[in-house]
Amino acid sequence: MNILILAETHHGTFRKSALEAATYARKIASTVSGKVLALTYGIEADHAASLGEYGVDEVLLLSGEPDPLGLTEAMAHAVKEKNIDLAVLAYNIVGRHVAPRLSARLEAGLISGAIELPQWQNGTMLVRKNVFSGKAIATVECSTPLKILAFAPNSTQPEKSPVHTAVVSYAPPLPVSRIHKVEVREKKGEVSLPDAEIVVSAGRGLKGPENWGIVEDLARALGAATACSRPVADVGWRPHHEHVGQTGLTIRPNLYIAIGISGAIQHLAGVNQSKVIVVINKDPEAPFFKAADYGIVGDAFEVVPKITEAVRKLKAST
Repeated sequence: MNILILAETHHGTFRKSALEAATYARKIASTVSGKVLALTYGIEADHAASLGEYGVDEVLLLSGEPDPLGLTEAMAHAVKEKNIDLAVLAYNIVGRHVAPRLSARLEAGLISGAIELPQWQNGTMLVRKNVFSGKAIATVECSTPLKILAFAPNSTQPEKSPVHTAVVSYAPPLPVSRIHKVEVREKKGEVSLPDAEIVVSAGRGLKGPENWGIVEDLARALGAATACSRPVADVGWRPHHEHVGQTGLTIRPNLYIAIGISGAIQHLAGVNQSKVIVVINKDPEAPFFKAADYGIVGDAFEVVPKITEAVRKLKAST
């Protein structure tokens, strides 16, 4: 079985999702005696070869940085030319654009949001995934000749499994981009929210944007990304790209800290796949406590700075 992954890059380096995809695909290949290929872009050839550390046998390196439509077309060409049986992507912003388009383009079965490695039964792929906003787990079957699997971010931790890898330039015919970037703003040094293993989030309990410093201080101490609830983004306290929930980003960090967020079902739908949830709220009846692994009943303006100071002291002593 030949497996093709999409290895995403950012500023000339691989995103964490690329290393997760390589690890995920190598683990599958080890059970079905397969070869792992990666399609990537926007990176130097010597850096692209580092995917061999994570079990990729061959890297197809595109020139430039194609948009999702271009990536879809490039993957479609690679699937046909390399006799691919399974395409693997991260179920993140890029994967949500590419995977369904690739499925329609190649008439291939798609399973999105996988939380475990697939199992095989008489040529049929069986995959477990969360359904009903994370309230249940379903086992989904895929029996098409070509299969597409989009795994949930942070469901697989990158693991090295070195193999000899070859990097080849890949130049399939791609469509002219119909997507135009109007403006891109990015703060250097910030942790990407979709890739973050730790997320510190806050809601209306902070009373105003001028109080967000305590959230950012804790995030910096933990090396975390910052997020917010929808009401906070709607009133302009925080940018909309930080909004997590049913109508925002769905994230799956190892640790999610919710500060001053009541825990409405719409918010929980976007974060309830987090491995550990910590809730800080002065209202002991806040619904979020029912979903929390750990809860602190107290004033955020008193509790959060103490946690930040404790984290700094712990880091300084190690």
